[in-house]
Amino acid sequence: MKPGTFTQLYIQFVFSPKNKSALLIQPFRTRIFEYMGGIVSNLGHKSIIINGTTDHVHLFIGLNPKISISDTVHEIKRGSSLFINENKLLNCKFEWQNGYGAFSYSRSHIDTLYNYIKNQEAHHQKRTFREEYLDLLKKYDIEFDDQYLFEFFDD
Repeated sequence: MKPGTFTQLYIQFVFSPKNKSALLIQPFRTRIFEYMGGIVSNLGHKSIIINGTTDHVHLFIGLNPKISISDTVHEIKRGSSLFINENKLLNCKFEWQNGYGAFSYSRSHIDTLYNYIKNQEAHHQKRTFREEYLDLLKKYDIEFDDQYLFEFFDD
């Protein structure tokens, strides 16, 4: 970046595995999230927290403005899919679904969002991923067409 350029950009990404047969199960989920953190760091971003459940992942990062959001998500999905498949962490081929959610936050939201993402398992005992994701889209006033949403596995 050029001298005199100062940024503070916090982004939450949300995305989901493609197939119900390739969900993010433990104990591999922790390894996958750690690997994703390495990808985030290698791209020059700051990994704040990565967590999720079997059917989705939340990544909260401090964004490096040199790399676009779409390139960041592409590299995280590509790299983590390769890692999962090359290490045979699942009994089938792993892929991520098309698309993602990306939501921006201010510095004052860091602690709240961190704790929210940290407690995903408990949170999803009361609420489905579908409900959570649709609420995010509505909260941020993002228009969407149902046909382009994730395939949710809570049905």
